[in-house]
Amino acid sequence: MNSSYFGLRHSFVILISSFVIPPFATAATPAEVFAATVKAVTFYHSHAASHGGYVYRYSADFTLREAEGIPGPDTIWIQPPGTPAVAMAMLDAYEATKDAQCLAAAVEAARCVSRTQLASGGWDYSGHFDAKGRESKLYRRDADGKLIPRRQTATREAGWHNWRRQEKHNYSTYDDDVSQAATRLLVRVDHALGGKDAEITEAADFALRTILMTQYPAGGWSANFDDAPSSPPPADKYPIKPGNYPADWPRKWPKDFSGCYVLNDNTHATLMSTLLLAWELRGDQKYLDAAKRGGDFLLLAQMPDPQPAWAQQYNAEMQPVWSRQFEPTAISGRESQAAMWALLKLTAATGDKKYLAPVAKATSYLRTVLLPGNQLARFYELNTNKPLYFERGAGGKGFELTYSDKKASSNYGWVWDSELDALQATGSQVARGEKVTFPRTEKERWSSPPTDADIATILSEQNPNGSWTATDDERGIMRDASGKKTKPAGGVIYSLDFVQNVKALSTWLKAKGGSR
Repeated sequence: MNSSYFGLRHSFVILISSFVIPPFATAATPAEVFAATVKAVTFYHSHAASHGGYVYRYSADFTLREAEGIPGPDTIWIQPPGTPAVAMAMLDAYEATKDAQCLAAAVEAARCVSRTQLASGGWDYSGHFDAKGRESKLYRRDADGKLIPRRQTATREAGWHNWRRQEKHNYSTYDDDVSQAATRLLVRVDHALGGKDAEITEAADFALRTILMTQYPAGGWSANFDDAPSSPPPADKYPIKPGNYPADWPRKWPKDFSGCYVLNDNTHATLMSTLLLAWELRGDQKYLDAAKRGGDFLLLAQMPDPQPAWAQQYNAEMQPVWSRQFEPTAISGRESQAAMWALLKLTAATGDKKYLAPVAKATSYLRTVLLPGNQLARFYELNTNKPLYFERGAGGKGFELTYSDKKASSNYGWVWDSELDALQATGSQVARGEKVTFPRTEKERWSSPPTDADIATILSEQNPNGSWTATDDERGIMRDASGKKTKPAGGVIYSLDFVQNVKALSTWLKAKGGSR
């Protein structure tokens, strides 16, 4: 969960209201969308890529780069919307256009991801290609893709009892969809290439093996780990138990993290999605079985009445616990919605309707605690359902728990848009056995599937060189190498904009048959 320590977890979320849709946008033709898609990919690959990888944003002249902080020229970002997200949009473009340039760009990014995979089997938030940066990490491969001979590192069983010490040079994380996104990219590119790139295939195999090996007997996962384990977490240390309420919980941060099972930032849900993708593209039953164990964990972790939803993190006794100093022992609105989407997707994939009842029960409960504006609190106090917030402590240091949002700190998303109507509607479709196109969850700019008007807007905003730039006061500002805010003359280019726009163009084009 370390990336969120910067307080920028939601800084890349685009609000629909921040855009002005041209009132006279005309319908696009497949040929126009084809050309715009390929132009966008070739421009971004040619100008933004470093060693095949990407960061969050760039000045229009590419003299400035920014992510969580100011990355050096040889540092790439794994955490979405970094390299895997950009490359998967490029792969979407290839699937829609069959243009070889789009596939080549995605393959180059997949190799970049492979070469920043750690010996522990996953990824850190960023990856390095400069000599000093690479020396600080226990990467599996050198910068040219050759496996580095190492002494056996998998000497310990998996589990939080071994991972708490956190060897930073071999630190892999599932937080914020980091290792999951990297794994999905490798699996998708490996499939697109028919398994003919040995490096990409091997890296994908090892990443998937790691996800299986780090899964607990109950079906959950920790947020991070620091070695490739020799065996999965043992059942004697992590018994299978249902969610239950602690007798009491501290109202002040205990300065410790005892949660071995983590749902925070949709970690568990994205791991399940990654396994389902691997099963879909590879046809190996072990990935589906692991995804089902993940679903079984969510059945166990759903808290009993009076609050039948989910917490952000649980200890080995399956009790909600603190994480960081502004993430208390509580029921979580956001993570509960992610858990329900994961269960619906698993039901649709397997046909097993045992995963539907928890969704119906949680939806009914969460409707009773909705906030004004059809929103859910990120945290609800155990047993009382009172929304919990945090204010900055004395002198702006630390955080203090409060029931009021009047002075809530700005570093965190304390409320979340309700998706309960969509969950209920989709659940009904799944229950009837209908084919379901899952709606996009959380905030994205374009509808799903994108409308003709969406596509016309994307094309009208695209620059002649294939880029999209932001120039308004908030999004048109970056930090220079010294950390000082500056407004680049040509605007700011966002990886998130690229990802959302190219995905929308590709989805629309595939629906039209991918015609030129």
